[in-house]
Amino acid sequence: MSSAHAGAIDHHHDPSTSTGIPNKKLLMWAFLASDCMFFGSLIATHLVYRLNPIEGNANAVEVFNLELTSFSTFILLMSSLMMALSVAAIQKGQIKPMRRCLLTTIFFGLIFLGCQVYEFAHFVHEKDLTLSSSVFGSTFYVLTGTHGTHVAIGVFWLMLMYVRSFHPAAGVGSAAIALRSFAHVAILLIATVLSMYLTLDLVHEVQKLGYTGAALGTFLGHNVAALIGTLGSFGALIALGRDTNGPVAFGEANAIDVESMGLYWHFVDIVWIVIFTAVYLVEYVPLH
Repeated sequence: MSSAHAGAIDHHHDPSTSTGIPNKKLLMWAFLASDCMFFGSLIATHLVYRLNPIEGNANAVEVFNLELTSFSTFILLMSSLMMALSVAAIQKGQIKPMRRCLLTTIFFGLIFLGCQVYEFAHFVHEKDLTLSSSVFGSTFYVLTGTHGTHVAIGVFWLMLMYVRSFHPAAGVGSAAIALRSFAHVAILLIATVLSMYLTLDLVHEVQKLGYTGAALGTFLGHNVAALIGTLGSFGALIALGRDTNGPVAFGEANAIDVESMGLYWHFVDIVWIVIFTAVYLVEYVPLH
């Protein structure tokens, strides 16, 4: 799709609706408004128990790893930048830049999820902080776990949008196209799972043995099959991602879909900034 008719589409106003706002965007705003109240209640609950600590609560400063959480926060903020760039690209009818930005957003989102999985595992096994160990653990895991679920849903949505951008303009609805799209999604999920598994296992070995050749050797010895599967998955993704089918049925007219997805992703990032401040940073501020 070219950008020759870029000015013909108004991405912000829809004269066919009574509000002037596209229905998809209005629906997303309504959902995000309800989600604001949901997260607000979870954050308020955590803060109430934090300001009125109960005997047996863990010392959060001794549990948290502020450096790791700061890194994952930075990564999530960078994903918002890439999401904004993907929206700008599709509004100009630039499909390939949009795909690259979507893939980068997916990659950053997966790094954030990997950091959260590692953090949770570390808290449970090393710090003995579980859902049932204390009220602090209950409110912490429910709040941050709910946010992590939102990120995971967003990553899956981004994957589907990325695959959708390859749908050819001709032959819409054919069984072959549907099968190819399903294979694209399945391989993308397999590559995602294998990559996260390998990353977490490598971090575990480095933590146990340090930055040594023994850690790398143990990692490689345990994950030969996973490494082969990961390389094969990425090779298949490259093959499926080639533009061999001519024009695609995805372009500037679909900008509203990417914009709605962008609203969701930016909301998730903003919520995390609030959580990072209210749950993590506030623990380093003395109450008295």
